[in-house]
Amino acid sequence: MDLYNLTLQQAKDKLVAREITSVALTESILHRIDQVEGKVKAYLSLHKDQAMAAAEEADKKLQAGQGGMLCGLPLSIKDVLCTATMPTTCGSKILEGFVPPYDATVIEKLKTADSVLLGKVSMDEFAMGSTNENCAYSVPENPWKAGYVAGGSSGGSAVSVAAGECLGSLGSDTGGSIRQPASLCGVVGMKPTYGRVSRYGLIAFASSLDQVGPLTKDVADCA
Repeated sequence: MDLYNLTLQQAKDKLVAREITSVALTESILHRIDQVEGKVKAYLSLHKDQAMAAAEEADKKLQAGQGGMLCGLPLSIKDVLCTATMPTTCGSKILEGFVPPYDATVIEKLKTADSVLLGKVSMDEFAMGSTNENCAYSVPENPWKAGYVAGGSSGGSAVSVAAGECLGSLGSDTGGSIRQPASLCGVVGMKPTYGRVSRYGLIAFASSLDQVGPLTKDVADCA
């Protein structure tokens, strides 16, 4: 079985049992990205060196019997969440090249949990759209049928999960922006209860409705 096909739970079990390493898992996913990204166009920025460094650090912690809940697990991030070591563009040329001075709270939590952050994925510009055709950089393709939309605005998150380009992703949902692309791409997406997840560092569309949530391969991973 190719490692990129594992669910988050399967990969975590294998990492903890030392049956695989985070480096091998991350390399498998990066190789998968090299294979399919030209077709599906999910990523706006990919940070291979950062990801491999995080995977190596995760393996050290796992070897010592340490590490957080997501230790060594490679994830993609919707480009609406502030990241201090990666550009945050919101799919817009207005923010081209912008690197925030801080991490969103959810990014801090992923780092504390020792996850491996692969890069930032496509979205409708400033999250305004439902097909992801409004991205100023690249429009992701539905991984199941070329020429069909992935849904939006978290289309890059849904595509990256469905195409095996990560094990899970964080998106944002105002009026369906996680749930709709998850449905169109055949993955699981959840909009959490308002206030359950911090919005600090989430570039707002409609602050009283925006929520950060996961997109994954199955329900257990989403939980």
